[in-house]
Amino acid sequence: MSTLEQLTAGLGRAWDSIAEGWRQLRERAGNALTRFNPLARSGQLQTLDDQLMQQASRWGLLAAEILESDDEVIVRLEAPGMEKDQFDISVVDDYLVVRGEKTAHHEEKRGRYRLVECAYGAFERAIPLPAAVDEQRASARYRRGVLTVTLPKTTSARSRRIKVET
Repeated sequence: MSTLEQLTAGLGRAWDSIAEGWRQLRERAGNALTRFNPLARSGQLQTLDDQLMQQASRWGLLAAEILESDDEVIVRLEAPGMEKDQFDISVVDDYLVVRGEKTAHHEEKRGRYRLVECAYGAFERAIPLPAAVDEQRASARYRRGVLTVTLPKTTSARSRRIKVET
């Protein structure tokens, strides 16, 4: 096999590996990809935080986990860099809808950002729920960058064991 053929085969394998990686990322984290919309304040001078939000990525990952037990559904959503009062949580149809606004906090007074990969602005993430839930009894907690929403199942959605009699 010539050097050119070896190089071509190696590039082909590398391309296949990259394509497979993107396919797996799209399948496993596609729903976590979330659009962030920086809010423009018309008529006002832009602060350093506003300028940072305009430079920031418009897309970010809000990865979720859903745990279902017999009595409840627990949704964990990774949303670092926020405060608990920046979330608006609701249940719409069979979805947990989490809205919020991640704001930039420019703490350093000197220098300038050379790389801004974090996403800032308003976002909305709809997470499909595996069972009917009682949103009136739901609770939420935000700790160490993770929002945990506990949703008790409705009586009709709860599973129960049926004893088989002889």
